[in-house]
Amino acid sequence: MEKTTFHLGLISAAALLSACSGGGSKNQSETKQKNPNVVFLIADDLGIGDLSCYGATKIQTPNIDRLASQGLQFANAYTTSSTSTPTRFGILTGMYPWRQENTGIAPGNSELIINTECTTMADMFKAEGYATAAVGKWHLGLGPKGGTDFNGLIKPNTQDIGFDYEYIIPATVDRVPCVFVENGRVDGLDPNDPITVSYDHKVGDWPTGKENPELVKLKPSQGHNNTIINGIPRIGWMTGGKSALWDDEKIADIITQKAKDFIVSNKDTTFFLYMGTQDVHVPRVPHPRFAGKSGLGTRGDVILQLDWTVGEIMNTLDSLNIADNTIFVFLSDNGAVIDDGYQDQARELLNGHTPMLNYRGGKYSAYEAGTRTPLLVRWPGKIKPAVQEGLYSTVDFFASFAGLLGYEIPQGQAPDSRNYLNTLIGTDTKGCDYVIQQNLNNTLSIVKDGWKYIETSDKPALEFWTKTELGNSKEVQLYNVVDDPSEKKNVAKENPEKTQELEKILMAEKNKFEKTKM
Repeated sequence: MEKTTFHLGLISAAALLSACSGGGSKNQSETKQKNPNVVFLIADDLGIGDLSCYGATKIQTPNIDRLASQGLQFANAYTTSSTSTPTRFGILTGMYPWRQENTGIAPGNSELIINTECTTMADMFKAEGYATAAVGKWHLGLGPKGGTDFNGLIKPNTQDIGFDYEYIIPATVDRVPCVFVENGRVDGLDPNDPITVSYDHKVGDWPTGKENPELVKLKPSQGHNNTIINGIPRIGWMTGGKSALWDDEKIADIITQKAKDFIVSNKDTTFFLYMGTQDVHVPRVPHPRFAGKSGLGTRGDVILQLDWTVGEIMNTLDSLNIADNTIFVFLSDNGAVIDDGYQDQARELLNGHTPMLNYRGGKYSAYEAGTRTPLLVRWPGKIKPAVQEGLYSTVDFFASFAGLLGYEIPQGQAPDSRNYLNTLIGTDTKGCDYVIQQNLNNTLSIVKDGWKYIETSDKPALEFWTKTELGNSKEVQLYNVVDDPSEKKNVAKENPEKTQELEKILMAEKNKFEKTKM
């Protein structure tokens, strides 16, 4: 099936929307016979228009296109949130992140924001006999309340919420500390050079972008003027740990190799790999193999690097003859952003490329480009290649996979996740009834039957750094995203019954539980 010309921006109306660990475990031989391996590969800040399988013409992503051509390519998939931390929280916990108070964009020294008493998706796979690993971008915090001490065994870590192995970037690559953490310890740390991290004041005497602009090789456009690492000023201050600092050009190679190593080590059992790439988040620093190859600047180059990463994982599965028994899920954590803090000429070098397609907003936003993101699911022999038009939310992964495994989610856990396995594997094209999302300021929206309702908000209309429209307004907003995918016309006043219907559903969801404090 040829799908490389698929373009959501031109899609017709007909093709659019019409707290304690539990569960029984199984022995390995039984698991191998029944259950597939599962690979989650979550890109960072990748737009729905950034891939050639979704219609991009200025850049080619052949490995991701191959993944799409061999499985389901979702036309109407949404993340729970238009920023990183809450989307990832929702995937692993099956709970809307706005139900918990501390699920904003986490600093690099945040405590682990998932309660260790919570049953996570990793807990589920582990209970079902899977080997589990978290590799790459994490951004859900580490350590106890009060912040992370990186100079010793960091507890709790991902191993306390269901993962057997971790090799992770604590937060984002534009935030300190710029180190990898492996199984609770900073990889390569010299104990005689301890790490100190702060997000409210300068620590140590390392140069900063604000004080020493002459030392900066990638200049900030907004913010990003604290401690300089590898010539790049970051968010937050850091000193110490010189031997453990990463080389930005090599991050993709390192985390891809760690993911491949995990797959090879567990080829004879059943495994769940949760992998987050740093691409295409700022600072965008491609390996020299990709530098200058896209013609779209470094943002385009790291899209090529991301495509390489996907290809490396696919080739590893193929070489081990386990691709047919592996579900490969590829998605982005939120929508695209062009200038997100550095002068990398991403906007000037777009050359007609449209990361958001014809959708409004972007990362941080309540509008469509904030949460409508690429989603590809491949399971050779089980999933028939097709474009999946059914509505799907990332919060539903947990219950959907529980349905596949026959796992009974403990009462009170994954409270918002719904079992839409048939949508995920393509035997149903209707999809879920509705999806709910949050923007940067926790303004909520709901999409149902081709209509989108955005609740009122007195928060700012624009994101300070990127000038992205956040979707915040003191007026109720209603859009028909089938006829008006760019959300140009607010039709709330003309459709009071539809507005009230969606408001009622959203209010019922908001009032379902008391907000969790962790």
